[in-house]
Amino acid sequence: MLKKLFDSLRPTFTEGKLSAFRSVFDGFETFALVPDTTSKCGVSVHDSIDSKRIMSMVVIALMPALLFGMYNIGYWNAQAAGATDASFLEMFSFGLAVMLPKIIVSYLVGLGIEFIVAQWKHEEIQEGYLVSGMLIPMIVPVGTPLWMLAVAVAFSVIFAKEIFGGTGMNIFNPALVARAFLFFAYPTKMSGDSVWVTKDSFFGLGHQLPDTFTMATPLGQAAAGQPISTDLTSMFTGLMPGSIGETSVIAIMIGAAILLWSGIASWRTMISVFVGGALTAMLFNSVGAADNAVAQLPWYEHLVLGGFCFGAVFMATDPVTSCRTEKGKYIYGFIIGALAIVIRVLNPGYPEGMMLAILFMNMFAPLIDYFFVNSNINRRLARANNK
Repeated sequence: MLKKLFDSLRPTFTEGKLSAFRSVFDGFETFALVPDTTSKCGVSVHDSIDSKRIMSMVVIALMPALLFGMYNIGYWNAQAAGATDASFLEMFSFGLAVMLPKIIVSYLVGLGIEFIVAQWKHEEIQEGYLVSGMLIPMIVPVGTPLWMLAVAVAFSVIFAKEIFGGTGMNIFNPALVARAFLFFAYPTKMSGDSVWVTKDSFFGLGHQLPDTFTMATPLGQAAAGQPISTDLTSMFTGLMPGSIGETSVIAIMIGAAILLWSGIASWRTMISVFVGGALTAMLFNSVGAADNAVAQLPWYEHLVLGGFCFGAVFMATDPVTSCRTEKGKYIYGFIIGALAIVIRVLNPGYPEGMMLAILFMNMFAPLIDYFFVNSNINRRLARANNK
């Protein structure tokens, strides 16, 4: 049925009155159907899955964390209002009502810009924003205003992606650039104790909270020298304040299993991030800085708090901005994990270090690959010369 629909519309967009919008039609068609066109000359490697299907698989892997994030929004709103008898459906429905506008704004602004750029350049619409459009609302606090989210998305798509040539050409992860833009442009809306819980009710759902109500994340409490009020079980399940999609380790690990099973994400990068973070946290534990509560956190708490797990699974493994060489992936992931813990411990004004660690290593990923590629070339030349 879909194929017949697109076949009937194709003449209108290829030769008819709407031929100027051919790239828009092509974008929708290739998203809904697997393209049947193949290369006619040259040597090509054919695979059973194209880049749009890869992006769709990543979105599927994000679903457990997204769905739990919606529930967590409603859970903390109910807890803050003292409504301990609220049902699962009530809390999830409230979270859905809060989250859905953020996702819609993210896709409308991001895809809108990509459609405009594709029309202007007479190119196909790229598929990379399918993932970025879902990631950006998941890595911001629930209190982020929609207009602010729209500005960050526009900045990210234009200056972190299209200016470099579009999907596959960007140096930095667009979703993290959006978060970094929000953090440095609107710091009061991205940190502190007042941005982690929704204070307004929506369409009769949820509870209205006082504007003065605050709620701190576990890392925020540790950075302020306060005892952490969240137990280890809640850290794993995700029932704690934090960015929308980053709290539940269980949901993130389900997504990791999907990415690894499908072969989309690199286990080398993923494991190296956790190893680097764990060893660095152990090092700070052994130093025993009595005046630094973050340095005293056990290594396993560092790995399950904040955006560490989410960054290791969904951000560090981005195939465009991470290392391509197999050995380079180990170094790239290890430094990300280590650097994230160093930033957490040594910068009390920024208790969450994963974003800066990944963006910093995005810049050095091509350099790491360069050294490994040239090392392989030199070894092969040496073997050839010896023969």
